[in-house]
Amino acid sequence: MPLSAYHQEPGRRTVSAFGTRVNRVEDLRLLTSGGVYVDDLRVPELVGAAYVSFVRSPVAHAVITDIDTSRARAHPGVVAVYTAADLTDLPAPPPFRRPGHGGEFFAEPLLAGEKVRFVGEPVAVVLTNARYDGQDAAELVDVDYEQLPAVVGPAQALLDDTLLFEEAGTNLADQRDRDTYDDAVFADADVVVEREIVNHRVACVPMECRATAAAFDGRRLTVWHSSQNAQRSRSTLAECLGIPPDAIRVIVPDVGGGFGAKIGIDRDAIVVAWAAWKSRTAVRWAEGRAENLVAMTQGRAQLNRVKIGGKRDGTITAYRLDVVQDAGAYPRTSTLAPVTCTMAPGVYDIPHVQTGYRVVLTNATPVNKYRGAGRPEATAAIERAVDLFAAEIAMDPAEVRRRNLVAADAFPFRTRTGARYDSGAYEAALDKVLGAAGYPRLRAERTARRDNGCGNVLGIGICVYVEMTGGGGETAKVTVDGTGRATVLTGSSAQGQGHHTAWSMLVEAELGIPMDRTTVVHGDTDLIPKAVGTYSSRSLQLGGSAVHKAASAVRDQARRPAADLLGARVTDVVLNTGSGTWHTADDPGRSLTWAQVVRHAGVEGLSADVEFVSDQPTFPFGAHLSVVEVDTETGMTTVLRHVTVDDAGPVLNPVLAEGQRHGGIAQGIAQALFEEVRYDEGGTPLSATLADYGAVAAADLPDFELAAGETPTDVNPLGVKGIGEAGTIGSTPAVHNAVIDAVAHLGVRHIDMPLTPSRVWAAIKEAGDARQPQH
Repeated sequence: MPLSAYHQEPGRRTVSAFGTRVNRVEDLRLLTSGGVYVDDLRVPELVGAAYVSFVRSPVAHAVITDIDTSRARAHPGVVAVYTAADLTDLPAPPPFRRPGHGGEFFAEPLLAGEKVRFVGEPVAVVLTNARYDGQDAAELVDVDYEQLPAVVGPAQALLDDTLLFEEAGTNLADQRDRDTYDDAVFADADVVVEREIVNHRVACVPMECRATAAAFDGRRLTVWHSSQNAQRSRSTLAECLGIPPDAIRVIVPDVGGGFGAKIGIDRDAIVVAWAAWKSRTAVRWAEGRAENLVAMTQGRAQLNRVKIGGKRDGTITAYRLDVVQDAGAYPRTSTLAPVTCTMAPGVYDIPHVQTGYRVVLTNATPVNKYRGAGRPEATAAIERAVDLFAAEIAMDPAEVRRRNLVAADAFPFRTRTGARYDSGAYEAALDKVLGAAGYPRLRAERTARRDNGCGNVLGIGICVYVEMTGGGGETAKVTVDGTGRATVLTGSSAQGQGHHTAWSMLVEAELGIPMDRTTVVHGDTDLIPKAVGTYSSRSLQLGGSAVHKAASAVRDQARRPAADLLGARVTDVVLNTGSGTWHTADDPGRSLTWAQVVRHAGVEGLSADVEFVSDQPTFPFGAHLSVVEVDTETGMTTVLRHVTVDDAGPVLNPVLAEGQRHGGIAQGIAQALFEEVRYDEGGTPLSATLADYGAVAAADLPDFELAAGETPTDVNPLGVKGIGEAGTIGSTPAVHNAVIDAVAHLGVRHIDMPLTPSRVWAAIKEAGDARQPQH
């Protein structure tokens, strides 16, 4: 059904796409015939492809003294076995440089040849004719390890007792600004609170694990890869393999979730592509779930120390956030800790803000971007700090927030850490969520349960947040052909966000071509050689703006041939986007279709290729309120309600926006209550299966209550901000604060996440023991 059937503005010949509830056009295919993921591919190039299996380290830290592949090579069905010794002709992988520390490097090899630094690190790769022969053959690769002590957790890494890179002389990969801390800013505070807060390590757990296939025909390397951006994958491959980018084609088919861990291409997939190039054999690899839980990059993993000071009237005067970022075995990214520091003050106008960070190496899976990537960590720290401050001065945490929020008339607002918040209405979001939740009634019920000695106590948690999304550029090409159909080539690749629906809506709103006559194509470097891809909630504000501008350019191109056919001046020609027809302003009865206009233009199609660039990021914001029930006898937490306002500017399609919010909220609650990657003292993962890793299920969650907020921005033509990570950022602190609020009357002041029953019960018991008279 065309968009115009849903929403045509009265009295106008234009369709307004924004605010229209349109079901996802992708879902008919995905739910009936099914998606085509990398492991589903049955293309001619992959006929007879060999299957890749990795030999992975079973120990966290060791010197490799010998690798013997002879038994594996002799195994029936084995095509080839490769180790680091076979990769010596390749350029070194892009290293991570420690700014200001003498330029030492922490290089991550494609295959470990001298030393392993985490359980799951790839040591060798085996190619077999049959998929299920691979693991048997991999077990025949004999690797001798001289085991070393493991560095587990950022606190141990700071000691430098055991080094992951001896030549560096330290486990510190990077640091900034800690020498600028000045306690004088806290001198005038009536109350100062300090607390160490663990923002623990989590796994990304996409529904589709990593997968890559590759074929080399003697001239070009074609790589099919489950990724969030084909173009970045191609440039990384070209750099690592030492071959020109135009000799590589990367194709991204359907992708079953990314959450940041599939940005670009990582070492395992590069090895798969190299194996095809080296062996002249098509190869394919699909990761198993246990492999994914130890080898795919993970998220969060920060140890934060907050210091907050202010007056007893609720005014916050100073805030310090000191970040220790656990990078895992290799510093894959240099952005997480800096982003956390940039976003440290959150939604508050605090006169003095100090931040600094250290990035340390541990014998664990490398950490990289994960839904929110530095912004959830900043929000969790400041929102927990505000609750600690409110508890110390015995003031309603909602009121403390209200007294310190950036005022609505202060935007654009430059924070003390240098961020420029484009637009916001923080107090309005807080008021809306408090009203929707019935805050006074909830507080009364919480008090009544406490007074009655009820074992199932009620807790209320609040989070007001701001995040940073987008920034940079994105490409789009829109073509209308001689049949009147539109094709969109977009640099924004989809992993479930609904891009096909959103881009078709934008095309219909601008050109009047029905959604079912628009085809959206992404993720092919031959068709779209220049693009950035999907991450940091950038798709609609950058990719969508590019589609909008390209469609507008095609509309402008069509005016001249339309005017020629109508025998009118170009300025008199009008496009009725409700019907998708061209006519003159004074004679709407005589009209032309897009097919007629394009054919008259004498070209295969009217086309516009656009790159939209934004000068700065946008800063979506919102407020979450969570209501939980805690059983004081068992420590079990049940989330009863979760009420949110997530303001990302005008909403194109509420169906898509709500889907993003629901998924993000679920992931945020999961981190607060269930999910945690754990290691023993030797660096062995204790959560390497879904039986041990507490991934969230629908039965664990209530129906979410979503209220709207639409504060536009001026940094893109659509006025929109990102929505993809909002739910993740707001929900975790709200639930965290709610659980502690539930047991605060028992003497509990803080519990680190995840708030498992055993951890909550232990905190209750410890607080009770502390209140007992000492004899």
